[in-house]
Amino acid sequence: MNSRERVITAMKRKVPDRVPFCVSGFAGRAYETFKQNSGSDDPVDYFGSDVRSVGFRNPDVLPDYSKYHVNEKFPEGTSFDSHGVAYTPGSVEHFTHIVSPLRNSNELKELMDYPLPDFTGPECFGHLKEEVEKHHKNGFAVSGGMECTLFEWAWQIRGMEEFLADLCTRPEWAEVLVDKWFKARLFMIEKIAAAGADIIRTGDDVGMQTGMMISPGIWRKIFKPRMAKLVSKAKSINKDILIFYHSDGNIEKIIPDLIEIGIDILNPVQPECLDPVKMKKLYGDKLSFWGTIGTQSTMPFGTVTDVRNTVKARIKTCGQNGGLLLAPTHVLEPEVPWENIVAFVEAVKEYGKY
Repeated sequence: MNSRERVITAMKRKVPDRVPFCVSGFAGRAYETFKQNSGSDDPVDYFGSDVRSVGFRNPDVLPDYSKYHVNEKFPEGTSFDSHGVAYTPGSVEHFTHIVSPLRNSNELKELMDYPLPDFTGPECFGHLKEEVEKHHKNGFAVSGGMECTLFEWAWQIRGMEEFLADLCTRPEWAEVLVDKWFKARLFMIEKIAAAGADIIRTGDDVGMQTGMMISPGIWRKIFKPRMAKLVSKAKSINKDILIFYHSDGNIEKIIPDLIEIGIDILNPVQPECLDPVKMKKLYGDKLSFWGTIGTQSTMPFGTVTDVRNTVKARIKTCGQNGGLLLAPTHVLEPEVPWENIVAFVEAVKEYGKY
């Protein structure tokens, strides 16, 4: 099997020639360590990951967000994203403080009038089909990135506390921002599916270590029906496309809902919060799992032997009958020893054969 065949087979819960894997994200000094040890600047290519990614680009012209940050005194090193959110330097590497442009808004009209980038121009998506075809020609599965689908972008623009309060006390305010994003995401998911991607990565971090960040009831009322429409739109274009849902933390209470709306793959199945073996037993006939190798535990703090044993155990317990793609559950931080990264890849290739 080539990588594309391997990934699709596994994610459709059938048995591939070996368990597929992915190593991609390196944070800050971890990326420098990777380059020094590998002589490469591309972790995906260097390690031979089975998946390649494509995604939308920002439009050539962005809205003017300056009026939303009047009187702000930003420290040196502050950056801004395409949606008007400011990121000021934090205490460690890539950890930043978010300054939300609508955090002080007291009028619904201000939320209604807030401009989002226009992603409908060809400069944003015209490259997708060509990139997908290139990766397919080289034998790789292709995933289209659309994480931070609704919840995360909405709260980053509004402010975390303010958005959570809106969800509870005036949901119509929250829905204004969510629907702005939903409209954009509906366009994006259509274009990614039409470009021929095998998988579309959706999702939002709605989980904490011990449970949901928002109540399951609120998630079901506000986010579930919109996610269902996004999934339906993608599958109306390509009935075989696989939809991936990402959330860190413990989101066990909404996993049946995700299955109901047509989610095929759960990521990252963070083992410090969700027991991958339990998830496999409960939902393995309906969901595939992508991740499961802890970046809060095994990767930074385990030995090489721990990493190898964890990979071996995960394949034995969660890889039965397919349904598993192994990956670290988040970007690799500077604390992760180089030897552990190499051990992870080598163990997948050694123990992952069926």
